Amino acid sequence: MTQPGTPTGSTTPPTTSPAPAETDHPISEPTAPLWFGDRSGQRYPGATAPTPPSWAGSGPAAPPTTPPSSQSSGARRVWPAVLTASLLSAALASGGTYATVRAADGNATSPSTASSAASPAGSSAGAQQIRQVNPNAPDWTATAATVTPSVVAISLQVQGGSAQGSGVVIDSSGHILTNNHVVDGAVEGTIEVTLADGRKYPATVAGTDPSTDLAVITVKNPPSDMKAIAMGDSDALKVGDPVMAVGNPLGLASTVTTGIVSALNRPVTTGDSQAQYGQQQTEPVYTNAIQTSAAINPGNSGGALVDANGKLIGINSSIASTGSNSGNIGIGFAIPVVEAQAIATQLIASGKAQHAYLGVTLRDGEATDGSSTRAGAQVGEVSPNTPAQAAGLRAGDVVIAVDGTPVESRDSLIAKIRAEQVGSTVKLTVIRGGARQDVSVTLAVRPATAG
Repeated sequence: MTQPGTPTGSTTPPTTSPAPAETDHPISEPTAPLWFGDRSGQRYPGATAPTPPSWAGSGPAAPPTTPPSSQSSGARRVWPAVLTASLLSAALASGGTYATVRAADGNATSPSTASSAASPAGSSAGAQQIRQVNPNAPDWTATAATVTPSVVAISLQVQGGSAQGSGVVIDSSGHILTNNHVVDGAVEGTIEVTLADGRKYPATVAGTDPSTDLAVITVKNPPSDMKAIAMGDSDALKVGDPVMAVGNPLGLASTVTTGIVSALNRPVTTGDSQAQYGQQQTEPVYTNAIQTSAAINPGNSGGALVDANGKLIGINSSIASTGSNSGNIGIGFAIPVVEAQAIATQLIASGKAQHAYLGVTLRDGEATDGSSTRAGAQVGEVSPNTPAQAAGLRAGDVVIAVDGTPVESRDSLIAKIRAEQVGSTVKLTVIRGGARQDVSVTLAVRPATAG
């Protein structure tokens, strides 16, 4: 069993046999390491990180940030012998707008576009001609000033040491949205929230949802000036949109990094069956994630991913990593805010969350689609008295899309179903007998006996 804080260098190859599994449970092992970005170095082995597309861009560059030497050993005590100088020196993604120079009239201009030609008729003699390169470039300074008061640092005690992560203030009652793995295994009475201005408050767990890796904690006697973040719309995102990640990486509170939305609807699977922090994680997490190039490092988990207007669009949760690099490599993942809001509302109300349920076993599969072959999620068995049976799904059907969004694997379909709300109706595009057809399914509450 892996000791707390000890990185693992490899994962188990994927299972190739077509063993069936409930939509809510895995049947294959991960294919590439992926780790959660919290607790200053504690890695969760066993996650599936998809190969990024060759066209995925990266965020704009700005001067790198170097932590002060006084913080080279971490802002607070974490897992013993985990927070090392090499980890602190991991490259941080930076961002900004285009470089500018100042003209004689005080306006900004790009060095590559400033004209040295004679001034047009009617202009002041000798004045430099100005051309604005991108008048809509994000004002990251304003965005950071707006968002950082709503993002907190979370510290706690767990079995064997201390831990830390990030959280987002979502209302004036002191509710903070974070990742389940940030507070999982917390010793009772040890959770502490630090606001951006340094004030500290004790907090308790309002509710957790391991299957989506979300949790809500409540600040005791929250201050009246506690600022809730503005909510955005993750469904409106487009690939290439600029984003900012805000959190507490490596104990460095209120750290901001910028990048872009690298991909949407990226199926990401995290978690394994090893005992972690004194608890047994028996259920993996499936996320229909936002992929971003904004730097996410240990401690960022539970923090905010916001758009250029400072509106919350996702909760940072995990990153892809190589066996030799446990830090940021420009591939991070966030839980879309539409899903996170729905879960948080339930956790605040009852401490628990309900999940949508299809009622089939699944495996990765392929089907002939005209003159081509399409990958998808192949139905193994359809359970009786389930939404799938009521909709007419059949064993052997290969699901290739949900509401028009492509499905390329079993994990992809599971992630998309989990992102839906109970009672919603979705359109599954399936290939049956070599022909496409659409099947409408009204999703029900996942039974407690569904594994």
